[in-house]
Amino acid sequence: MRTKKHQINQEKIKIIPLGGLEHIGMNITCFEYGDTIVVVDCGLSFPDVDMLGVDLVIPDITYLEENLDKVRGFVITHGHEDHIGALAYALRKVNVPVYATKLTAGIIENKLREHQMVEITDLQVVRHGQTITLGDFKVEFIKTNHSIADATALALHTPAGVIVHTGDFKIDYTPVYGEMIDLTRFAELGKKGVLALMCDSTNAEKPGFTQSERTVGRKINAIFDEHKKGRIIIATFASNVDRVQQIITAACEHGRKVIVEGRSMVNIINVATELGYIRIPDNTLIGIDEMRSYPDDRLVLITTGSQGETMAALSRMAAGSHRKVKIQPGDTIVFSSTPIPGNEKAVTNVINELYRQGAEVIFQDTHVSGHACQEEIKLIYALTKPKYAIPVHGEFKHLIAGANIARTMGIANDHIIVLSSGDVLELGETGASVIDKVQHGEIMVDGLGVGDVGNIVLRDRQLLSQNGLVIVVLTLEKASGQLVAGPDIVSRGFVYVRESEVLMEDAKRVITEAVEHCLSRRITDWGKLKNEIREELGRYLWKQTKRNPMILPIIMEV
Repeated sequence: MRTKKHQINQEKIKIIPLGGLEHIGMNITCFEYGDTIVVVDCGLSFPDVDMLGVDLVIPDITYLEENLDKVRGFVITHGHEDHIGALAYALRKVNVPVYATKLTAGIIENKLREHQMVEITDLQVVRHGQTITLGDFKVEFIKTNHSIADATALALHTPAGVIVHTGDFKIDYTPVYGEMIDLTRFAELGKKGVLALMCDSTNAEKPGFTQSERTVGRKINAIFDEHKKGRIIIATFASNVDRVQQIITAACEHGRKVIVEGRSMVNIINVATELGYIRIPDNTLIGIDEMRSYPDDRLVLITTGSQGETMAALSRMAAGSHRKVKIQPGDTIVFSSTPIPGNEKAVTNVINELYRQGAEVIFQDTHVSGHACQEEIKLIYALTKPKYAIPVHGEFKHLIAGANIARTMGIANDHIIVLSSGDVLELGETGASVIDKVQHGEIMVDGLGVGDVGNIVLRDRQLLSQNGLVIVVLTLEKASGQLVAGPDIVSRGFVYVRESEVLMEDAKRVITEAVEHCLSRRITDWGKLKNEIREELGRYLWKQTKRNPMILPIIMEV
């Protein structure tokens, strides 16, 4: 009797995260086998405080551009900005099909319309439970719960094995819209064998379970019951469709009309309503111009600005600069969110301004996370039984917390892999190792400019913000090279000239001496002359003020 020897699969797949592993946001991961690359998500992040003037940060996709013939498509897990926000920019260079569930596709289409790219983009709507073939991969969409409807996990069936990517998820047994996460499918995949689990680590430091979204609905109802006089203004994330639905339901039950304020909020509610993810009874919504036709105790405003963003609707209301809404005593303001790390000060400033204007502010127990805590993450590990664990999403501390959970679930240390953006992980049944590093990084978007603001420009902006600008204007005679006019000094953000006349006169003397010194040595090169002015004036100003302004010499010739 002959026995068959078990053959170990020798195939290897490459996993290449191009973003999303050093900080919250900018999620994008490439899966590569042979001549096939499948890209999961394409998100943006918001600028750090030192990125002065920058609007958005998107990932560097040079690797995809260099391997354009291999890229089969973008597969999107859900409709949040940190997963779809960079898609329109990426599709300009890597125009391949995009696959997403219904609501996610609707939000993406709205973004593509803003960028005038709807006609040139192949946007495919998929269903939970559906499997699509992309080159050597079969990609399966699995129902999950998150703080936006239609979120999906992915099972990538590859020649090397099955890789499960959870996307952003939590386990909500009582979701507001649709069904709960498809735990049965995770278990079925686990029985068949999962090579690797790439699990959301955003809340991996937090013990226990994340509360159901319905708990917020109960809190909102209680707020409506307790505040029957005056307007109620609720700020939340525009993309939290279930939260918006619960606010609208509570408003209807308490006989209040609903006003939606904030462009992103209006856009997403329109998309969600058209696709059936929000149900708004007739005669519930009114325009902001109709607000004066109703008493305050019959009004609810749903608005953006829960993160203290300067130009968001709630921030403008707090600052008194909103054209239509003035905060007044008797208003109840609800922050139905928690501050994203780094936004705490901005949120506090808005709350303080609202209090100053006599409003009551509620910001506790009005939000639940959309991300799984430790016990939910453990459950996914228990169901899928992966050979390898690859924590994803979040800062390094979150990834380490995710790795620790994997360790408690019995996964060996050498099978737990914490990656950095740009790493090329080669993975298979026979082993896993980082074999290379590809180009990656942050591309800054400032207005219509994409990538034209880099570290040098940011350094200049930081210098200007910290020490100001000094412009030196002088005129030289072309024939003799002699100084015929100036130097004149213009100060911006350095000192107030009218109160610093002695400093300015001495500075002019220093510049004149520097110019005359150069001319006496027959230095006529303007570049050298400008450097001399910068050095001498900079040395003098530092000695007098201990400040280093940016010095910009302008030389004219007559």
